[in-house]
Amino acid sequence: MITIEDCIALSELTEPEILAIAEHEHVPEMVALEMGNYLLHRPDGETCIKGIILDDIRQAQERGDRRHVARLKLVLRHFMDTHGMTVKLC
Repeated sequence: MITIEDCIALSELTEPEILAIAEHEHVPEMVALEMGNYLLHRPDGETCIKGIILDDIRQAQERGDRRHVARLKLVLRHFMDTHGMTVKLC
């Protein structure tokens, strides 16, 4: 039987990145993993995932959840580093 951990290991995403997609799309982790994997293989997929994480950051800022903002900024930084992208974080 294949587990969620097996699927994460086979994907090009980390669990926090998958959780950020799940949060944004309001879907279970496994659906977010599949969505993220699909997006990564599209020409604009990395940009889409970056936008998803940035939206999560904005929503957390609007709620005043500074701890979650900090966590998501780390997720974004790791994603950008891993996929050769650059971003300025406030």
